[in-house]
Amino acid sequence: MVAELMMFRRDADGRDVELSSSTVALEVELQRRVEAGLEQMLGIRFLASEYATGPWHRGRIDTLGLDENGSPVVIEFKKGSDSGVMSQAVSYLSWLESAQHEFEALVRKVLGVEAAEAIDWSRPRMVCIAAGFSHHDRVAVQRLPERIDLVRYRIFEGGLLGLLLVDSAPGFAGATSSHRSRERATVVGSAPTAPVTPSPTGVGRVPECLRDLYAELDDALTAWGEVEVAPLRHYIAYRRLVNVASVIFRPKHEAILTYLRLDPGSVELEEGFTRDMRGIGHLGTGDLEVRLVSAADLEKAAPLIRRALEAA
Repeated sequence: MVAELMMFRRDADGRDVELSSSTVALEVELQRRVEAGLEQMLGIRFLASEYATGPWHRGRIDTLGLDENGSPVVIEFKKGSDSGVMSQAVSYLSWLESAQHEFEALVRKVLGVEAAEAIDWSRPRMVCIAAGFSHHDRVAVQRLPERIDLVRYRIFEGGLLGLLLVDSAPGFAGATSSHRSRERATVVGSAPTAPVTPSPTGVGRVPECLRDLYAELDDALTAWGEVEVAPLRHYIAYRRLVNVASVIFRPKHEAILTYLRLDPGSVELEEGFTRDMRGIGHLGTGDLEVRLVSAADLEKAAPLIRRALEAA
């Protein structure tokens, strides 16, 4: 069963009234609106619109971007439903694999050298935004090795835009990475933990002293609906449309640092437990640091975790 995207407003009598919804008249309306709020809506930094893929792939990518984890992103918009969205997704991801130098040059030009050097070629991503997807699209996403998100949109009364992640395939990490990108990963180095394995929860990189605590944290972060768990080079990301949390291990201190996508200004900070990270560089994403050293800390953090998940 496909989830419906619905929105309600409270009327003068205190009753919830469903807002009517529609699709856009022109595809470009949706594209321009999402591009204008790309980082806030999807955690993706904008690179280019209508990007030509050359004579072999014979296409024009609606939007190119770089997500908050450093993964290259191709975004395609459909004002209605389109049965060809899967073949288009695979074609454009194939172009991305073959055009790594070109993409890196674009990132360097738009976002700077640091962003270009931090690109993670192991997990390129396709985001398809449309009015709807067929059952066959959703089945295909789960069978393909590529990382693809299917996102439904609706325009509601008052010009409100709603986005709903209806299906997501994490893909096979490293499936499209090149020898050159693997060399770079070796040169850049990794976080001070054991190497990452293909485990869906990243348990292969968890220090022995933190495995029990991390298992409970993993349960807490995946308990409220569908969350993708992505073991990356420096941290483990928990994401829906955007990162909800980033997890980093500090075995010397027997602590787990969890960075939540929450406004620290909305939280009563506690020294040694929570910290405002706005303007402070750190691995992972999220402005609120939560330091966990015990099950009691995790229990205390549970309301914060739930808030971050509900807001994503």
